[in-house]
Amino acid sequence: MYELFDHTADIGLRVRSADREDLFREAATGLFSLIAEPVRGGPSSCPVEIEVRGERLDLLLFDWLSEWLYLSDRDRTILCDFEVEWVEGGLRGRATAVPMEEAGALLREVKAITYHGLRVEHAGTEWIAEVIVDV
Repeated sequence: MYELFDHTADIGLRVRSADREDLFREAATGLFSLIAEPVRGGPSSCPVEIEVRGERLDLLLFDWLSEWLYLSDRDRTILCDFEVEWVEGGLRGRATAVPMEEAGALLREVKAITYHGLRVEHAGTEWIAEVIVDV
């Protein structure tokens, strides 16, 4: 589950999940919910993969979201259907890239992921992440 919250000139994304995989999956889904109406893969969509390395979960989340945002900007696509696989030293991700012209309503441009307020923690039975995005 993800939710958005207001932040001065930016938008915050808060994610709660029972496990780390879902936390990262939902964070990416939440990020792209800021950019466009929800999409599903279609005839012109294609799979994309990334791999990010790191020990600290907050910095790994930063790199995870930044890499997806970079690919989306570079290829003019909206990403959906995220998958997460933990690998030694980091994680590997897969998603479906949908061309922007097939994505439907674009909502806003997300310029960057920020370090401000970045956190990932395990609290009781759930994982919680917060990230502020520059719009």
